[in-house]
Amino acid sequence: MDVSNHVVIMAGGIGSRFWPMSTPQYPKQFIDVMGLGKSLIQLTAERLSDVAPMSNFWVVTSKNYVDIVKQQLPDIPEQNILAEPEPRNTAPCIAYACWKIKKNFPQANIVVTPSDALVVNTAEYQRVINEALAFTAHSSNIVTVGIQPTRPETGYGYIASAGLIGQGEIHKVEAFKEKPDLATAEKYLAAGNYFWNAGIFVWNVETITAALRRYTPALADKMDEMCDDFYTPREADTLARIFPTCEKISIDYAVMEKSDSIYTLPAEFGWSDLGSWGSLRTLLPQDTLDNAHVGENIKLVDSANCIVHAQDAKQVVVQGLNGYIVALRDGRLLVCSLDNEQMIKEYSQL
Repeated sequence: MDVSNHVVIMAGGIGSRFWPMSTPQYPKQFIDVMGLGKSLIQLTAERLSDVAPMSNFWVVTSKNYVDIVKQQLPDIPEQNILAEPEPRNTAPCIAYACWKIKKNFPQANIVVTPSDALVVNTAEYQRVINEALAFTAHSSNIVTVGIQPTRPETGYGYIASAGLIGQGEIHKVEAFKEKPDLATAEKYLAAGNYFWNAGIFVWNVETITAALRRYTPALADKMDEMCDDFYTPREADTLARIFPTCEKISIDYAVMEKSDSIYTLPAEFGWSDLGSWGSLRTLLPQDTLDNAHVGENIKLVDSANCIVHAQDAKQVVVQGLNGYIVALRDGRLLVCSLDNEQMIKEYSQL
């Protein structure tokens, strides 16, 4: 383990597509989605525990979730839990963490990851991350992990490779592509040089702060202004005053699509961003009729292609459904066709 490595976990999302399991008060990254006995953020921290010491772990989250993070990740130092006054997308989130890290750890080599993805092959994940860290430790290059696509997925952004560099596994990035329609996704899959964008980034702290300063100078100026008060009693007030004025912009738009020093490391370690009930169903064990469930006493009768998630129910019986979501949490019940799951956010506000 290299003590100059740091891990930044982004944990501010509300997981609105997973209602009622996920709510703004208690979103999916803090829930045992898979029925494994650990939440998604706990699984994320666990698989990175051999990459950096826990004292070098950082979580950027909403001010509303700080206590949940403390409870679920008690080994992370309290001062390393960074509370955003309000969400401003991934570039300000990442900038805040990296400016704070740089102030005390100017040689840091950093992994940035979402908190709510699933990885099946942890050993291969760790190997890939360590390979990327070795590439960025003493260079001004940025690595984004690319996932080998297994289907023409329309729900993910893509990374187009310009080809391998040298003899290793690293590819130069040609372009980032937005979520495609089905025909375009099929072309990407057939081409063989397109990878899913997992939102996992690796860089050293000097590289990313210099890139943000070059491509989003207004954001860098705000970080510089706040930085004087980092690690002081004034930090919370300064953050509350300045951070909400940062432009809402993703790290992809802020840096990744502008820099010419972006590389990707294609990987296969059983990754899913768990973006929908449908994606969760495909990752859970299924019965002979393609039903999946999480919960202790759940029976499906004359039903197929369903997912039932009811961890706090005493007993659930589902009869005669095909292609449905049945989800129960904290007294909230959803029964919805999988074909209409993109409407769940709207349904939850009825």
